[in-house]
Amino acid sequence: MHGEGDRTQCGGGVVAPRATIERARGLRRRMTLLEVRLWVMLRMRPDGLRFRRRHPLGRYVLDFYCPQARLAIEVDGMAHEWGDGPAHEAVRDAWLAGQGIATLRIPASDVLKEPEAVLRLIVERCARPLHRPADGPPPRARHGEGE
Repeated sequence: MHGEGDRTQCGGGVVAPRATIERARGLRRRMTLLEVRLWVMLRMRPDGLRFRRRHPLGRYVLDFYCPQARLAIEVDGMAHEWGDGPAHEAVRDAWLAGQGIATLRIPASDVLKEPEAVLRLIVERCARPLHRPADGPPPRARHGEGE
């Protein structure tokens, strides 16, 4: 219970403030052409994977998110490289990693030039389980496999 309805569950048990949820809704209406292009491919559920667009998580809004793989997909334009962008992205990626969510950063130019290759990369990353050492050994090692 968070009182007053100002926070909402947003996957993985992480709570997002109401302002972040509202910002995510607005960003869904104002997606860039490249984000729309990628979304058209992701919403077809490649390899049975489900994706969310402009997903609020904590105080952040992820470009795309695959809950099954716990993977955030960020389409990075040139603005991400300027000013405090790299430092901000590093803090954000570290926070996400602390929540057990990996981040895949894709240059916007790749979405423009090679959308099919980008989609293959995303599907491949989703197929690889994220091993978090705090969770113990990888699943195969727990069962004596791979020795």
